[in-house]
Amino acid sequence: MSGVKITKIKPEDDGIRLNRWFLREYPSLSLGRLQKLLRTKQIKVDGKKAESSTRLCAGQELRIPPLDNEKAKKTDNEVNAKDAEYIQSMIIYKDERIIVLNKPSGLAVQGGTNTSKHIDGMLEALKFEKEEKPKLVHRIDKDTSGLLVLARDRKNAEILTKAFREHGLQKTYLAIVRGCPKLSEGEIKLPLEKIDEKMQVVKDGKKAHTLYKVIDTAGKKFALIEASPLTGRTHQIRAHLEALGTPILGDDKYFGSERLHVKEISDKLYLHAYKIDLSDIYNKKTVITAKLPKHFAEACDFLGMEIKK
Repeated sequence: MSGVKITKIKPEDDGIRLNRWFLREYPSLSLGRLQKLLRTKQIKVDGKKAESSTRLCAGQELRIPPLDNEKAKKTDNEVNAKDAEYIQSMIIYKDERIIVLNKPSGLAVQGGTNTSKHIDGMLEALKFEKEEKPKLVHRIDKDTSGLLVLARDRKNAEILTKAFREHGLQKTYLAIVRGCPKLSEGEIKLPLEKIDEKMQVVKDGKKAHTLYKVIDTAGKKFALIEASPLTGRTHQIRAHLEALGTPILGDDKYFGSERLHVKEISDKLYLHAYKIDLSDIYNKKTVITAKLPKHFAEACDFLGMEIKK
């Protein structure tokens, strides 16, 4: 048949599901049409009938019928020059395996209702010499600033996703809170459950464990806290610090009815993904730190607090 292609599966795609491979390479191909092509044996793997769930192996030959109309792949041109420059300016670390961004507060990681600009929509501008755009392997809240790790290929995406899921990578956040914890350092072991769009402490909720340490204080009114989540619950640090009686400044959701506005500082969330230890991934000491955003640094200066070395 004219237009039929035989493609050899690359080593980096070893183990990928057939449907995911087509979704990536032919974004306009509907699942229904893909299933029909599989049923009618127009798509074959090593000359044999395949299923949507078939795991592809490096070196296998994939028979692809004419699908030029479904190719319609995004190109870097679809990320306008301004957005490309914007997301590239966030890069604080880059090698063959990963890219690490210092995400600003207010920018979502993924799209949603009333969210047109987000990290996921600008990833094409981070392909550089790679054939594929980098992949998201974890998330941080829209209003949280700081470290966001991207995998540059599928193999590293699987490694990092597993590491994040199993909490094998130590992440350290900085937060400015109202008040000071009674203990200068400790751990918060309070189970959390989502109730009415908010994570709340519930006796039979999901296990949640956070380590914290007070870095500096402004009298008894404010504190600069270092927090390390040992589990990965949604809004874990925000909910745990609220439960400790020291809610994060600028947090509309977890500050309660007494939401505090300090007119001398920006009205933003003061939670920053500050540091990540990737040593287990690289088998050597690899710690990446994200510089504080302007609003956070200015608030520390105003309150007379600093990160003590």
